[in-house]
Amino acid sequence: MTMRQADRADIPALARMALRLWTGCEQPEVEHDIAERFGTGEAFFIAEADGAPVGFAEVSLRHDYVEGSETNPVGYLEGVFVEEAYRRRGIAFSLLKACEQWAAGRGCQEFASDCAIGNDTSRLFHKSAGFAEASRIICFIKKLS
Repeated sequence: MTMRQADRADIPALARMALRLWTGCEQPEVEHDIAERFGTGEAFFIAEADGAPVGFAEVSLRHDYVEGSETNPVGYLEGVFVEEAYRRRGIAFSLLKACEQWAAGRGCQEFASDCAIGNDTSRLFHKSAGFAEASRIICFIKKLS
């Protein structure tokens, strides 16, 4: 198993995995979105087994307010995904650690993340990785005529 910071050559593999994490998009759209994020203060890390990508994480620096934070900027785990056959091997934790080190290297003193209220798998991952729950919210929207 190897872990490394992704580069532009990894965009198709990142997009394939991202589509498994964030459904409802198309491959070209996701590839375009990922390509735009390279060089904008975000990074991607990729886990490989036998030369094939099996997981990724996306990290950013957030300069706006982050729930529960006291410093600025805050490193932010935008997403982490590991292929089902490779889960429960510590890969997600290793990807998270790479993201935390990346953020610390950019002056961050805090690291944050989020998940949907009903996503117990993600909530348990975050708790076991040392995150403390900062808040819970339900967002609302309505159309204006």
